[in-house]
Amino acid sequence: MARLAGVDIPDNKRGEIALTYIFGIGRSLSKQILSKAGVDLDKKVKDWTEDEAGEIRNIIAADVKTEGVLRSEVQLHIKRLLDIGCYRGLRHRKGLPVRGQRTKNNSRTRKGKRKTVANKKKASK
Repeated sequence: MARLAGVDIPDNKRGEIALTYIFGIGRSLSKQILSKAGVDLDKKVKDWTEDEAGEIRNIIAADVKTEGVLRSEVQLHIKRLLDIGCYRGLRHRKGLPVRGQRTKNNSRTRKGKRKTVANKKKASK
């Protein structure tokens, strides 16, 4: 296992895929990083030399916000939305979908486990 940006990335995967295990790096950014470092996209992580791994480490450290820094920045953005009381902030506060999705049928990820509401009894004569 190679260690980049405080994350163990798997050895048996291609470099392009393995870099996506780091929070803040997706497929397109991993392609950019590898091309900048001069490493073949299809080369597996276990086949990287120390120089290649070091170059990738340097590029990530210099150019890309990852892991803890990025997570804290995202949390600060959400806190700002909550503080100013905008629509998105209210949706975060209520634990509902933020980006306009419907909530009648889906959105279980945000709403959590179903809470059953009992039926109202009909009044007897």
